Amino acid sequence: MQRFVFAVSGASGMPLAVTLLRAMATIPNVETHLVVSDAARQVLHHESSLDLPDLAAHAHTVHSCDDFAAGPASGSWRHSGMVVCPCSMATLAAIAHGTGTNLIHRAADVTLKERRPLVLVARETPLSRVHLANMLAATEAGATVMPPCPGFYGKPLSVQDVLDHLAGRVLDQLGLPHHLGHRWQGG
Repeated sequence: MQRFVFAVSGASGMPLAVTLLRAMATIPNVETHLVVSDAARQVLHHESSLDLPDLAAHAHTVHSCDDFAAGPASGSWRHSGMVVCPCSMATLAAIAHGTGTNLIHRAADVTLKERRPLVLVARETPLSRVHLANMLAATEAGATVMPPCPGFYGKPLSVQDVLDHLAGRVLDQLGLPHHLGHRWQGG
């Protein structure tokens, strides 16, 4: 069994978070531990009319964002990696600079110090110099910063096609098998 931490922060991009979490729920021998910030709950409802129970239905366990005693807060709690999707610029900054004030930040800090994969699906545009500096700091700390930039070589016909492609790219970074999106086959 592989355990993953799936964190959702308060940036726009909830349809991608839902697509990715649903995809992870279908992968055999994958256990997903969900952490959702208060801001993410608001954005989730605004962008998708879903609420936390709708997300929780696709996770093995849900941890409160304020629970610093939860498993993901400790390096001795073994897991195979973490994704923050979407990752707000405030969350990215806290992770990049180790200023953890909630379980998302702390779990990401632990993931980095234990040298486990951490994928930050950073959602903002345009990017300021501060955003770029924080992305560089997170990358230098060991994270993979992965803004959701769609590929169009698969000729997507719907928004869901784009979401599937992006979710598949994140799963690739976590080393998880999937059949989402279109893979480049060469010219």
